[in-house]
Amino acid sequence: QVQLVESGGGLVQVGGSLNVSCQASGQSFKTLTMGWFRQADGQEREFVAAITWSGASTLYANSVKGRFTISRDDTKNTVYLQMNNLKPGDTAVYYCGAAPWKSMAMGLSTTYSYWGQGTQVTVSS
Repeated sequence: QVQLVESGGGLVQVGGSLNVSCQASGQSFKTLTMGWFRQADGQEREFVAAITWSGASTLYANSVKGRFTISRDDTKNTVYLQMNNLKPGDTAVYYCGAAPWKSMAMGLSTTYSYWGQGTQVTVSS
């Protein structure tokens, strides 16, 4: 079992930045491919970014490329999502997911076996 706890969400103005994090426990973090997804009110959960268990590869949704950066710190069992130049359309609950040993189909929510409880990000205009 893997437990995931997100933190760092909040209210930010358009053009601002936030860094959300997700700490994992219960299984060796180095075996986990980590992904970030988001879900806005009344919408489906959508892929944002992912990083493989090795850290060698990352994947981004087109809507966030060039603005968001995913990274991981294996010494802290934590994955980060640095979000810059935030837009109102980025408002959502952000969830992290964990997928043991996966390196393909990282953009699909069905790839991930474990999920955190989510953290709210609100971008105000």
